[in-house]
Amino acid sequence: MNYYSNNLNSSNLEKCYSLAPRRVRQYLSEEINYVASRIKPGYSVLELGCGYGRIVFKLADLTESITGIDISDDNIEYARKLNLYAHCTFRQMDALSLDFEDNRFDMVICLQNGICAFHTEKTKLVQEALRVTKSGGTAFFSSYGKKFWPHRLEWFEIQASHGLLGKIDYERSINNTIVCKDGFSSGAMDKEDFLNIAKQLCVISETTLVDNSSLICNYAKC
Repeated sequence: MNYYSNNLNSSNLEKCYSLAPRRVRQYLSEEINYVASRIKPGYSVLELGCGYGRIVFKLADLTESITGIDISDDNIEYARKLNLYAHCTFRQMDALSLDFEDNRFDMVICLQNGICAFHTEKTKLVQEALRVTKSGGTAFFSSYGKKFWPHRLEWFEIQASHGLLGKIDYERSINNTIVCKDGFSSGAMDKEDFLNIAKQLCVISETTLVDNSSLICNYAKC
């Protein structure tokens, strides 16, 4: 079951964030702040897995142009309804096959554990992101820090209690991966995982633990 196309999209996805407890809200905010501090005037930015535009709208005032893509038509339609910015664009698209020319964006971002949530080939995902990134630009991917596990689990329990996810399968929810009894799962990356991708693609990477909650890897395109 693809939750992000069939269940956790548009207003349901928005509800997930509205239910987030205080510590999770802090994590979400600090992750965005980290990326925002690295946007320079005149930047064009692409977000992979933009959902209903939560991050795009928070970064809009810092960019020359910003584009959000998502696999879900419902997400894109909802984001367009919420959009108040002329320089924000939303398009339905597969992150593994981006309909953009090479060297198009100054920065590509895939936050809030999108690299795992997409359930796709991670190295190819990063490679495609770097393809559309300009020389000298950066691609940011994030995952959950291991010490954030109790807060992350609490958030998923809340979502499950509201019927947005299946019940948590606690016996299988180990090694920084949450598994639900209806088949939904949410894994996580560690520093070595990000580094291995960089080695496969022969690119420079830097991994930073932000707020002791978000592990963010910056892939630099030479």
